[in-house]
Amino acid sequence: MSGRGVIFDLDGVLVMSEFLWEEGWTSFAAGHGYAWTPDDTRACQGMSVQEWGAYLAGRAGAEPRYAADSVVAYVAGAYDSGRVSLLPGAEKMVAEVARRVPIALASSAPRTIIDTVMGTMGLGRYFRVTVSSAEVGAGKPAPDVYAEAARKLGIDPRASFAVEDSSNGVRSAAAAGLTVLAIEHERYPLAEDAVALAVAVCHSLDQVLDQLTALLEVDP
Repeated sequence: MSGRGVIFDLDGVLVMSEFLWEEGWTSFAAGHGYAWTPDDTRACQGMSVQEWGAYLAGRAGAEPRYAADSVVAYVAGAYDSGRVSLLPGAEKMVAEVARRVPIALASSAPRTIIDTVMGTMGLGRYFRVTVSSAEVGAGKPAPDVYAEAARKLGIDPRASFAVEDSSNGVRSAAAAGLTVLAIEHERYPLAEDAVALAVAVCHSLDQVLDQLTALLEVDP
C-alpha cells in the first residue's frame, strides 16, 4: 500500500441516524420485557449487525437473527419515510476531501443502509470504496472494517486519516493505524480513552473539514 487517503464513518458523521438504531433496540427490547439502557447503547455502537443482534437477543431473550432483522427493518423504514438526511456540511466535506485524496467508507451499518445513503443522497460518486462491518471478521472496536477499507482503497493507514463519532469507532480506526479526527455529539459523548486516541475532537463538520484540510497540506 502506498499513498494516503481518508476513511469516513457513516452514522453520526455523514448522516445522523444513531438515534434510530437506539430507538429500534429500545423498542425491540421493550417488546420482550427488557428495559434498554444508555449503557446498552454505548456497548452496541460500532458493533456489526451480527454482534449487536446477538447482544440484543441476549438481553431480550429472542433469536439473534430475528432481533437483528427487526431493528434493521425499523431503521430502513425510517430512511424510506424521510426521517434521515445528510448532516450539515457532509457533502461539502466529502467533496472537498475527495478532490485531494481517495476516500472510503467504513461503517457498522448493513450494506442495505450504506447503499441507500450512497445511492439516494448523492454521496456515492465521491467514494471509491465502501465496507460494512458485516463484511469483515469483527465489528468496531476491532480494527477489521478500517483495515479492509484501507486495503481496498490501496492506502497506507499510517499516513491516512479517519473521521469517527463513536468511542468504539475511534478505537477501531486507531487500532487500524489511522490518525483519527473525532466529531462529538452532545447526545453521545465520547469516552475519555477515545478522546485521548483522537488527534482532535470537533463539534461540527466544518471544523472536521478545516482540520482535515490542514492535515492533508502537511507532507506525510
